[in-house]
Amino acid sequence: MNYLPLSEYKRKWIFTHQSLPIPEQDLADIKPMTEARAAQLWQEFISKDSPTPDHFGKQDWPTQQSVWTQRLVWQQAWDDDGDLPDEFLANFPWEDNITVYFCYDKHNIVETQWGVFKRYWKNFLFYDDKPILLGRRRKEVAMFEQSGEVVIGKRD
Repeated sequence: MNYLPLSEYKRKWIFTHQSLPIPEQDLADIKPMTEARAAQLWQEFISKDSPTPDHFGKQDWPTQQSVWTQRLVWQQAWDDDGDLPDEFLANFPWEDNITVYFCYDKHNIVETQWGVFKRYWKNFLFYDDKPILLGRRRKEVAMFEQSGEVVIGKRD
């Protein structure tokens, strides 16, 4: 089994919070991974050694400055009840049905579709301590920071 029922996810409240409601049909497309599956994906796509973004070492691609090509502010759009900034979206020419992974840490990854993430990005960013967004079979990546900024780039 690769996914947890949303009801068993320790951070389910970010998707069920009454201030940012998500309809049931879209909740079904938000799939928290089991710890084992999340760890496997984290090791495959992010880091073999570091369990959280705070522990990334020089061998981890997110620490390589060459990966990151742009820095934008996301916090203002979040505070203003806006959509993801157009400058952000321009870096992700993905179709809405592309599978994306929102990676908080080694044991905490949520899978969804790009269209669902775009609609409910604020829910995902209740935790903004350097989560990484990446798409299946895609090079484009983003890492959101508590400062209200996001770095955008491409991984090898």
